[in-house]
Amino acid sequence: MRKVLFATCVGAAAFAMSAANANEELMKMSQNPNDWVMPTGDYFNQRYSKLNQVNADNVGKLQVAWTFSTGVLRGHEGGPLVIGNMMYIHAPFPNTVFALDLNDDQKIVWKYEPKQDPNVIPVMCCDTVNRGLAYADGKLFLHQADDTLVALDAKTGKLAWSVKNGDPSKGQTGTSAPQVIKDKVLVGTSGGEFGVQCSMTAYDLKSGKQVWRAYSEGPDSEIMVDPDKTTVLGKPVGKNSSLATWQGDQWKIGGGCTWGWISYDPALNLVYYGSGNPSTWNPKQRPGDNKWSMTIFARDPDTGMAKWVYQMTPHDEWDYDGVNEMILSDEQVSGTPRKLLTHFDRNGIGYTLDRATGELLVAEKFDPKVNWTTGVDMNKSSPTYGRPKVVDQYSTDKQGEDHNVKGICPAALGSKDEQPAAYSPDTQLFYVPTNHVCMDYEPFKVSYTAGQPYVGATLSMYPPPGESNMGNFIAWDNKTGKIVWSNPEQFSVWSGALATAGGVVFYGTLEGYLKAVDAKTGKDLYRFKTPSGIIGNVTTYEHNGKQYVAVLSGVGGWAGIGLAAGLTEPTAGLGAVGGYAALSNYTALGGTLTVFSLPQ
Repeated sequence: MRKVLFATCVGAAAFAMSAANANEELMKMSQNPNDWVMPTGDYFNQRYSKLNQVNADNVGKLQVAWTFSTGVLRGHEGGPLVIGNMMYIHAPFPNTVFALDLNDDQKIVWKYEPKQDPNVIPVMCCDTVNRGLAYADGKLFLHQADDTLVALDAKTGKLAWSVKNGDPSKGQTGTSAPQVIKDKVLVGTSGGEFGVQCSMTAYDLKSGKQVWRAYSEGPDSEIMVDPDKTTVLGKPVGKNSSLATWQGDQWKIGGGCTWGWISYDPALNLVYYGSGNPSTWNPKQRPGDNKWSMTIFARDPDTGMAKWVYQMTPHDEWDYDGVNEMILSDEQVSGTPRKLLTHFDRNGIGYTLDRATGELLVAEKFDPKVNWTTGVDMNKSSPTYGRPKVVDQYSTDKQGEDHNVKGICPAALGSKDEQPAAYSPDTQLFYVPTNHVCMDYEPFKVSYTAGQPYVGATLSMYPPPGESNMGNFIAWDNKTGKIVWSNPEQFSVWSGALATAGGVVFYGTLEGYLKAVDAKTGKDLYRFKTPSGIIGNVTTYEHNGKQYVAVLSGVGGWAGIGLAAGLTEPTAGLGAVGGYAALSNYTALGGTLTVFSLPQ
């Protein structure tokens, strides 16, 4: 899209567009590699840039071009948006938003700082993070910690509308990045550790009025499935597919939260996202498959109705949330063009599905240390087709309450958490930031009280036996289910990846390094230590003919919760504090955007 500047240098055409064609306009904007207009990079969630000024030959010459402090000292996830000559930066609680003019030495054009009750902080699981902003129709959309969705005028920062998505007093909070699809803003919710019945909700782009809400568990009308038309692995889900898998009314406090990333296929008109863990973490208290927690949903964004679903970890016993991103790609499989969806689940399995039908094509471990399962049953004639084969030794249900099940791999934070992978159409490889961590898991009986933690498990985390590294950055072939190359990291790789046409892949480390590696071989090409540990997502843009690479640093998130919240008890932070105790030897709190470029 041509850059037409108005007073604050944002495209006037973008501001003038109507809600009806917002999706078409956003698609055009996302195809301009000079900008970064969606939290996911594009609707396919590939996090790939066509910019190639920075490439494998010269990336080693990168230098810091400028920095910006958010003034907040907690975990900084997500990344900035760049639209024309404006950059929009977000922060964790209190969710400050800054608009910077790239044409005027990054001058702050406006600042938005919502007034939120600080009592929301202890209700937020795993730090006060926020995963980013969305843009459309001349507005920025922010999902605040108090589970309020706001629309801000992108030119002035003034509040256009505001809507309560949930109630923090019951444990509902906001950490996710919204996504604009057509004339709607879609947003999930957090709160699985508080017994929230979670949902995905669509709001009208212009007014903020709720259009539809689809819960993860409950009656068919609430989860928005058609018993005869919605399918799971090619078969109708059947009547009350969720209710039949919960005991009594447990589904009302069933979790299945939706705080991950949202992708969209305009041709199929389907939106894709995942649901999280069932509540409580004690599996003995919720017998059954607990559908549709731990599930990939494919929904019609206009109506909210689900076309297909696939549950990856039925009756979850380890907190293996299914919220991680769905990356869409069009590839040849055995000589046949296929519309694919690739998902790297917390449970340690990399899935490849046909995104039109939900057919399961590949399900393989993307960390060889995964031991809770021997693999997924891929026999289509088997009654357990598509289900993981659980190893009894690592079943927290079979071992029972108050029994400490030891040596489970991966830990509850999974072989990968929300930190998004990237895909390069040049190499047809996926670049995945991973955790390489195991755990001891002891479930115990817990009672539900609205607004109070509803966890019911004590955890300890540590590297796999005989190994010291707690993370790997890998290249993955989604058609064969094989690791192509793997780079070990001392700590979990908790940042999002970026792939570029320059043959370079970027990611950040918990110690604070921005790293660049060769897309084909994984060879280290560049590293720079930023002011704090990186759990943000690397982005790139071009301004005045020059390519820039940007990343937020600010240690935190689940892995860095000890540093972020000042916790010291090893089992605190749901087990992460002890596992990542050594992180304090390498980095400290911060909140800085660091922007890199090649020298003049």
